[in-house]
Amino acid sequence: MKCSYCGKNADWVENKTIYGRNYGRSYMVWLCGGCDAWVGCHRNTQRALGTMANKELRELRIKCHDKFDKLWKETNWTRGQAYEWLQSKMKLHKTQAHIAKFDKEMCLRFLRL
Repeated sequence: MKCSYCGKNADWVENKTIYGRNYGRSYMVWLCGGCDAWVGCHRNTQRALGTMANKELRELRIKCHDKFDKLWKETNWTRGQAYEWLQSKMKLHKTQAHIAKFDKEMCLRFLRL
């Protein structure tokens, strides 16, 4: 995988490289050491969960997830129903309606909702 920030090849490594120990059941990540950007992987495969994120984007995505999780839990929606709402509200294609795929502008747009 190429880093979306610098264009260099990212390394497929265990997340203990980032956290000091493996975190979670799916602990493999794509990591660009030069940019400090990374993305987790599905079930320890090389398939990325979303897009590479630097520190600023990771912090924005965390804020988005906090807001999103509060929304679906407080409304008694399922996560799927909340993602359908997100897709509709932000006028996104189903494949785009995932916070792990949001760029900075999409995060800011969601946080303003």
